[in-house]
Amino acid sequence: MLKVKICGIKTREAAIAAEENGADFIGFIFYKNSARFISPFKAAEISKAVALKKVGVFVNESAGVINGIIRLVGLDYVQLHGNEDEQFVQKIRAPIIKAWRYNDNLDMREVNNFPCDMILLDSFVKGRAGGTGQTFDWRKASLETRKLTKPFFIAGGISTQNLREVVDIFQPYGIDLSGSLEINGVKSVNKICEFMNHIKTIQKRKNLI
Repeated sequence: MLKVKICGIKTREAAIAAEENGADFIGFIFYKNSARFISPFKAAEISKAVALKKVGVFVNESAGVINGIIRLVGLDYVQLHGNEDEQFVQKIRAPIIKAWRYNDNLDMREVNNFPCDMILLDSFVKGRAGGTGQTFDWRKASLETRKLTKPFFIAGGISTQNLREVVDIFQPYGIDLSGSLEINGVKSVNKICEFMNHIKTIQKRKNLI
């Protein structure tokens, strides 16, 4: 069954809407340069309101800070978007989702061999760690993702308009979305409900549930 991760959660209402409508993961962004940054204390308050899996998103943060936030918020996964290496991963006290920005120079052997539990493929935009809301060359990338042996998420510009396409092309473990569920930079409960209803329809048609 296709998994859904809604990232950039900043309000209790959005987290509850994600859970009630069938999302599997929510993501809290702890990268201060992101417009979707949330303080660990606020994330901890929201975390108590829902039982679905919580993911903390970090970019080149120290292992000590990450492990402290894992405990405070009750994170189930840590998603790394920076230049973290294998030695760094060994210091993290939670399962790892490693994010990679897809471009022609991405070596899927490197992706496959990285010591993580799951993989996230996002768009490559120079100077940005992710969260751009832009798609990438899905058909080209799908030829490469066939080499992956770990579960992977696809991120970048996914919406109701292209959801079926991304599922058909990749048949991924899950999808990760954020900006398409926002109004003026804030998660919309109505958009979350609309998207989750749309994905349930697609899943039924494809006999995924």
